Amino acid sequence: MLAALKNRFRSILGFLAIVGPGIIAAAAGNDAGGITTYSVAGAHYGYSLLWVMIVITVVLIIVQEMCARMGVVSGKGLADLIREVYGARIAFYILSGLFLANIATVMAEFAGVAGAFEIFDIPRFVSVPLSAVAIWLVITKTNYRVAEKIFLVGAFLFISYIISGILAHPQWTSVLHGSLVPTLSFDHDYIFLVIGLIGTTVAPWMQFYLQASAVEKRIKVEQYSYTKWDVIIGSIMSDTVSAFIIIAAAATLFVNGVKIDTAADAALALGPLAGNAAEYLFAIGLLNASLLGAMIVPLATAYYVCEGLGFESGLDKTFKEAPVYYGIFTFLILSGAIPLLFPSVPLVKIMLVAQVINGVLLAPVLIFIIKLVNKKWLMGKYVNKPWYNVVAWISVIILIILSALLVGDIIF
Repeated sequence: MLAALKNRFRSILGFLAIVGPGIIAAAAGNDAGGITTYSVAGAHYGYSLLWVMIVITVVLIIVQEMCARMGVVSGKGLADLIREVYGARIAFYILSGLFLANIATVMAEFAGVAGAFEIFDIPRFVSVPLSAVAIWLVITKTNYRVAEKIFLVGAFLFISYIISGILAHPQWTSVLHGSLVPTLSFDHDYIFLVIGLIGTTVAPWMQFYLQASAVEKRIKVEQYSYTKWDVIIGSIMSDTVSAFIIIAAAATLFVNGVKIDTAADAALALGPLAGNAAEYLFAIGLLNASLLGAMIVPLATAYYVCEGLGFESGLDKTFKEAPVYYGIFTFLILSGAIPLLFPSVPLVKIMLVAQVINGVLLAPVLIFIIKLVNKKWLMGKYVNKPWYNVVAWISVIILIILSALLVGDIIF
């Protein structure tokens, strides 16, 4: 009995030592653009899209588990492996596209920062520059261990959305029905939102960040079981938060016929319908998500560009040791924050362009992930099992089809 308790305690300590990359990567996917998508889904279609979140959770776990396993076993980041196995030219084209998309994504994160602070009557001319400076200092003046703790705090602050959803007093029988009974519609906007829900949850940059983070943390192969649970728990936590954002919007905005365009609109609309507490918690969640995204997306970009081009990277490196890494991070922060000081910038169009690029690049990135994780010389006995490949390919094909539909819809 005592030995069993000791083993259980040792396992818990082992997990706590490894936890981080999976939870952070999944949580960062709930960024400003994601929260807007979930809010619009709940406001326009009530609880009927909740079942999609269960499908998304399964797909997210599969994709992120492969990246985490590949990082732990190979000791290399995804961009590094693509360059080594498929050549510098292919890596350059993929990374260039992702780089452009991520500039637009960082702009969207700072738009979320501005919108959240404006709910508290703080103008963007104050909030955006201060947030940009704070983010830059956190990343450039700390090491990986400290930064990871900050990211984990941000990940757990998403609980504000769960509380906000409860305060909205939803009809729990309707929540259960919407979660377990698929509701299908051929309405154009409905299909577009389903695609958006899946696309915003499995973004290419998340996979690069997760694998690079697992490598930088120096997780050993024998510790991988803990990393796998980190990914599973992170995906479930992240999508539970997403579901509660839909629930909060459905319980208040949908039943009252309120239409919205952004997550900030959703927060403001919650006040009169569910009380100021729900409004402020929703706004705090938006601020937290936007700040976390504004840190993780530039970091992911800096990781994969440096990996792809062979430069030093990592939060444990100094500015002098990894100037390109920190230079890219700084450039993205400035590129994302400065345009928000000019209201005439067409942010919605920029976000749509980012979605198109991410949608186009999602297919090759996912194909590279599956092909790499199945290479015996790279992964040894940790290649995918046959049944896992079947599930992975089905998931990837679904994502590719939906991404193609999303891109086609936006362009045409």
